[in-house]
Amino acid sequence: MTQANTRKSAFVSGGTSGIGLALAKGFAQAGYQVTASGIGQLPDTYESIEFISIDVTDGDIVTDYFEQIKTLDTLINAAGIIRREDEHHPKTFEQVVDTNLNGTMRLCSAARNAIARAKGSIINIASMLSYFGGGLVPGYAASKGGVVQLTKSLAIAYAKDDIRVNAIAPGWIDTPLTGDLRADSKRNQTIVDRTPLGRWGDPKELVGPALFLAGSEASFVTGTVLNVDGGYSAM
Repeated sequence: MTQANTRKSAFVSGGTSGIGLALAKGFAQAGYQVTASGIGQLPDTYESIEFISIDVTDGDIVTDYFEQIKTLDTLINAAGIIRREDEHHPKTFEQVVDTNLNGTMRLCSAARNAIARAKGSIINIASMLSYFGGGLVPGYAASKGGVVQLTKSLAIAYAKDDIRVNAIAPGWIDTPLTGDLRADSKRNQTIVDRTPLGRWGDPKELVGPALFLAGSEASFVTGTVLNVDGGYSAM
């Protein structure tokens, strides 16, 4: 990661699509030098963002990458997968948890020293399914519930390094992962009716909350989960 002396740096896993890409672009627009990782096809070049390929399930690759990084101001763990209706199969369950939960831990652990040098912060992406069960997605729900507890646990453990660890729990957001739900008119209407603000969220609406958690205004905020869900969890 190339870092300018006067610019803060951010690393966004899962930063090549959906919520992660929106956060990467938002942090770049806010003046951060951003590295966004993903697997598969990488996006076109975007100002102040370096797109790289990293599989968060490969511990050696994750460790090797962060050993090269001297300082990092913000780590955003947005890498995640969901396999609706197939997650009751133990192998699929394992793959989902390994990406969403274990992958988050791998990145936090590997980046800890670099973040400590910057006295920076970590933002994990949880979910409303951190709180509610998901009959079709037990792996996703279990992993996102784990992300919340991991966030709280690392907030305690990393405080001695002046690292703050928080999470954002998005509601129903318009991303490629939710395309099939939005295309199902009955399911789409159920979601909209249950959400007090009466609509799906835009990935860009997570940028402001994330910048707050990463910034000096949140200097006494750690171990917190910030819901950005249009009021869904209040119902």
